[in-house]
Amino acid sequence: MTETAYDATAEPTRPPAEPDHDVPADLPSPPGPLVAVPPAPRRSPAEEARTLVAGTRTATLATLSEDGTPWASLVMYGMLADGGLALMVSTLAEHGRNLERDPRASVAITPPSSGADPLQSPRVTLAGRVERPGPDDEAEVRAAYEEAVSAARVFGRFGDFSLWVLRVARVRWIGGFGVMGSDDAAAYAAAEPDPVAPTAERAIAHLNADHADSLLEMARTLAGYGDATAARCGGADRYGLSLEIETPRGAASARVAFAARVDAPDGLRAATVELARRARVAGA
Repeated sequence: MTETAYDATAEPTRPPAEPDHDVPADLPSPPGPLVAVPPAPRRSPAEEARTLVAGTRTATLATLSEDGTPWASLVMYGMLADGGLALMVSTLAEHGRNLERDPRASVAITPPSSGADPLQSPRVTLAGRVERPGPDDEAEVRAAYEEAVSAARVFGRFGDFSLWVLRVARVRWIGGFGVMGSDDAAAYAAAEPDPVAPTAERAIAHLNADHADSLLEMARTLAGYGDATAARCGGADRYGLSLEIETPRGAASARVAFAARVDAPDGLRAATVELARRARVAGA
């Protein structure tokens, strides 16, 4: 969610509690930190959704057929300033005819999976209603779609194609097994894509390859795992790093916060250097 100030020690805003898994009693729990540490901020479900939507261009569109059955189709989209989706569909396709008749729709969006288990990859579902753009916003909607799908400059002139906008009413974000959250339309519209997302993967690889000692120091001094034997970076965003930690008590996950929220695409390196310095000072 867009913020005017950032407090790295503040408890992050979370959606209302949701039902949890019925975990077997004999399943071991991850070990906790040895000392209490302040909670580290993380992206809200709305921020996660806006970041994922901004970095992807394909989606599965769900519409309702004439007999009421759901119909799923692969589509491409452009993202508008408020997070709404620009769509261009043909009435030769069933989903195009469905939208003409019933404006209720949802999309499921997931980036290409880089892991062995696609269900551990992030994904988001946006639900709402579609509408035709009006005279005041048609140019913006068309430009957003053509920026994402350059071929639309040609096929978009065909008589059977038309522009639509999915106005988002409900957001469901899944980050992997047991990691999920929901947000409403207002939170989604107010959120912004994480500016460091395009460079995060490269930064994570660099940290793991060249700065394992610094990550271990962060785990011990900033995350509270004084008995950590190894640590890897599992994620990086504008608020901090996610660590995967090995201890004699078992494996654990933790967050360490940057001193200030990163608001520029090139700010990740400086924030990480400061985090490593702070960990060294704390461990001295």
